[in-house]
Amino acid sequence: MKNLSFVFVLILSINITATDVGVPGPRDCFWSLGPHSGDPYINLAYPDSNVYYWASIFTMPEGSELYIDGEYPYSRYMSIISYNARGKPLESLADYLIKPLGASINPFIDGNKRLNNKRDYNIQILDKEPVTNRETGKISAISSNNILNAPSYGPKQQLIIYRVYLPDNNTGPLGGVDLPKPTVLLNGKSYTGEDACGVLNSNQKLAITIDAAGLPAMQYRKLASQPNKPRTWPAQNPPKWYIQMDRQSLIGIYTGEFNKNASRSTGGFFPNLDNHYLRTIINRKYGHVLMIRGKAPLTPNTFNSNNKFINNDLRYWSLCSNQSFGNTRVNDCLFDEEVPVDEDGYFTIFISKLKDKPRNAIKECGYAWLPIAEDGDGVFDEDVAIIQFRHMLADNGFNNSIQSIENQADIKKVMKDYYPKSRYFMKNQVESFFPCL
Repeated sequence: MKNLSFVFVLILSINITATDVGVPGPRDCFWSLGPHSGDPYINLAYPDSNVYYWASIFTMPEGSELYIDGEYPYSRYMSIISYNARGKPLESLADYLIKPLGASINPFIDGNKRLNNKRDYNIQILDKEPVTNRETGKISAISSNNILNAPSYGPKQQLIIYRVYLPDNNTGPLGGVDLPKPTVLLNGKSYTGEDACGVLNSNQKLAITIDAAGLPAMQYRKLASQPNKPRTWPAQNPPKWYIQMDRQSLIGIYTGEFNKNASRSTGGFFPNLDNHYLRTIINRKYGHVLMIRGKAPLTPNTFNSNNKFINNDLRYWSLCSNQSFGNTRVNDCLFDEEVPVDEDGYFTIFISKLKDKPRNAIKECGYAWLPIAEDGDGVFDEDVAIIQFRHMLADNGFNNSIQSIENQADIKKVMKDYYPKSRYFMKNQVESFFPCL
């Protein structure tokens, strides 16, 4: 890892409890970083506000074996994903790839019961590069053997992130179970709990490149203030949507040197390999309220502790309002089950600051509303926001997902009715043009 400029995040260390520094949420000596989510939780790398993330940094001693024992949470999805120093995902071990222990049942398999009490699993973490590439964003046909490859980088550090998406209502961030527990085998001895954390040196400081979780604020400000560009740059009217791309293409959105045939990428800002993303940059100077309309993909119903898991078009989808690439902070998100749809399966979502919320932008009128941050991009422009769609684990028979888009130029052609058509309005126009029916 030569020529990497490492930044050490000194405030994230071991043995933080919910009462130590006022940051709420469960954590332990192994999963010491997090939970990341929307406020008041730690908010970094564009988390979904309906999701909770924990990171673990550690070093496996030579000759050691690391196992993780856990329970499948009562939630829509869970996974453990490994990353490198630049925040690029390496391998995902998603719930459906994890075989249960003994008489336990995996509640994330189509047709299985979700609320069974026996839900144990055991996985192994290896300090190795992945040898096979599972398909990203879709159900993989490649077995995991309950193994996650988490190769070390830089100062022999390994980084994995545990995610729980949409815990069942009233089950808390962890979805009604405990954090997964590590066991280390070394020189014929077994270490658990605090002893395992000691062997793994899991209180070490996080060593990542300076741009792993976002662009430096001054770099972002310079990009967003391009000479000879309008004050609304790079937002467009109507909004232009972009697939997840590499850093060069991302910066090209701001410089104007953008390749319309750019291919999809999994790089940057600690993304989830099982998600694919569509995002746009908006600006209130075009209108105080943005309307987004499209057909809603079908997903399993789980939030109200539904008894059976039924697979569908996607595992999960959401729409989030984020701030800039300078702070990678989420403001709020809507998840699939809380977005009303009409008799034809279409949603209408209005996005604005709270002061501009149309009075008819409520579920009772058949519409959803998503707030943007009062301070805009969080750096220097109070009118800017980044809006982002997530599509998770598309069914192989669903051809209109973000996962089906290979190149930027193909977005509309692939998504068809599921493409998010967008238009700016003023508040009074929304209240006049969209009656409450």
